[in-house]
Amino acid sequence: MEKNSEELFCRRRSYYALAAESPVTDAQIEEIVRFVVKHVPSAFNSQSTRLVLLLHEHHAELWNIVKRALRAVVPEDAFARTEAKIDRSFASGYGTVLFYEDSAAVRMLQQRYPTYAGNFPVWSEHTSAMHQLALWTLLEEAGFGASLQHYNPLIDRDVQQHWHLPSEWRLIAQMPFGLPAADPEEKSFEPVEARIRVFR
Repeated sequence: MEKNSEELFCRRRSYYALAAESPVTDAQIEEIVRFVVKHVPSAFNSQSTRLVLLLHEHHAELWNIVKRALRAVVPEDAFARTEAKIDRSFASGYGTVLFYEDSAAVRMLQQRYPTYAGNFPVWSEHTSAMHQLALWTLLEEAGFGASLQHYNPLIDRDVQQHWHLPSEWRLIAQMPFGLPAADPEEKSFEPVEARIRVFR
């Protein structure tokens, strides 16, 4: 069923109960990822965002890496609860997308436009955020539930080494996705009137 843009933005929520099922083929998931990388804008057309799509055993291994990293820092008496959350909310899904920014691309722009050198790392974060929202929304349109997680920098080195990713890529976020297994939590909203100024 087609949804208009406003409906998609309203339906895009954080889903913390995921099933390892997919309403579309793996090839269609890859098409969504490729579309986002190609068409989402970036500052100075830097195209600095890099996405890594992990499916099946690769998805499972990512969350094993997360659990191993957390076991080293979470108190022993609290780890069982942490592990259960990961297994139930993230590892239980169908796949994960890793969001990276290419530091080499950012440095190249800093050298080319020294007046704005201090801004490019910030604009790179903006670029990543736009990719995150676009992909999250298109995954929702495809029938998935997803959430955005940040286990970096705890997992950066192990993930980079396991999948032989370039050292210049800086991990920003992880987006586990799968078939929604439960409704998202109720969302509260601050008054819109307090967040907008209109001058006519």
